[in-house]
Amino acid sequence: MPSNAARIHEVEDDLLAAIDYCYEQGWTDGLPVVPPDVARVEAMLLFEGRPPETVLAAHPATGLECTVHAAAVNAVMAGCKPEYFPVVVAAFEAMNEPGFNFHGSTASTGGSAPLLVVSGPVIDDIGMNADVNLFGPGNRANATIGRAVRLILMNVFQMIPGLSDKSTQGNPGKFSFCIAERRADNPWPLVSEDLDYPPGVSSVTVFAAGGFCNVENHGGNTPEQVLGSIADAMANYGCITLGQSVVVLSPEHMRVITSTGWSKRQVREFLFTHAARTVEGMRSVGKFRQREYDKQHGNENSRAGAMDGKMHRGLGPDDILVLMGGGDAGGHSCFIPSWSRGRGSIMQSRPIGVCIDCN
Repeated sequence: MPSNAARIHEVEDDLLAAIDYCYEQGWTDGLPVVPPDVARVEAMLLFEGRPPETVLAAHPATGLECTVHAAAVNAVMAGCKPEYFPVVVAAFEAMNEPGFNFHGSTASTGGSAPLLVVSGPVIDDIGMNADVNLFGPGNRANATIGRAVRLILMNVFQMIPGLSDKSTQGNPGKFSFCIAERRADNPWPLVSEDLDYPPGVSSVTVFAAGGFCNVENHGGNTPEQVLGSIADAMANYGCITLGQSVVVLSPEHMRVITSTGWSKRQVREFLFTHAARTVEGMRSVGKFRQREYDKQHGNENSRAGAMDGKMHRGLGPDDILVLMGGGDAGGHSCFIPSWSRGRGSIMQSRPIGVCIDCN
């Protein structure tokens, strides 16, 4: 029952019939869902202290609202365990921030999918995967938390493919796009620590993401070589914009990068400096915009240099979220570009299980 009103649907007492009923109501993402019976929804609600009618997020274009109850119903349908629910709640509170551009990022032709990056001790508490096959199938928490976000977008906010969701080609992340930051052998502060949340508090960062780009480099043995290949992917003509970036470094690449003491800040600065194309090159593919060049080079946070004749990805190093994730072996990292050609959406973060707006 994905609507905001607490309505009860009477269906045949048969699991397969209930699943078919959910299909008939248009409540699925194309895959079977768990029928949201009252007991399962109530168990989900026990992990959220606020009343079920509390509004978590509102769609600025349609006026539709997602309550705690509606989120719980869709989390059940996605296959979430109740202990996953605080992550789903925090994700929608983050997406509700104006800078995220809730409507544009979900309706545009660009094919955005909300990428959730979870950081902190909650990863171990609920059994998320931060290791081998990080972006792939096989982990219930990763898969169903991300899927719950999609079902809420479709069922509550009515972002229906082909109707309100006008994505030209779509994105497999639209089924589920949720990862955990790896803590084991991580030489850097975690994302949740960078956000200055109190010790022990976990976080979720939500990013309106384009498609996944694997960066393979098995031969690079210096930070400059490994990061140079990532910067080249970030600067490809197909996606270079003023938008933000997510870079997930594999442990193998992280060991190379930190072997000489490189910090996260140094990595961001290197990537921003080298993820660039010449103005002439941008013109050659029809992507140069003078106003964007001026905005980038006039930005006080930019390290691009004064009118250096290049377009860099983003406005500055702080536009790049860098974290570690994945299995120990393999020279594979990834870059995930932002939705839109410019600054259409800015990533947002929230603490998990902490109501920062409550009195």
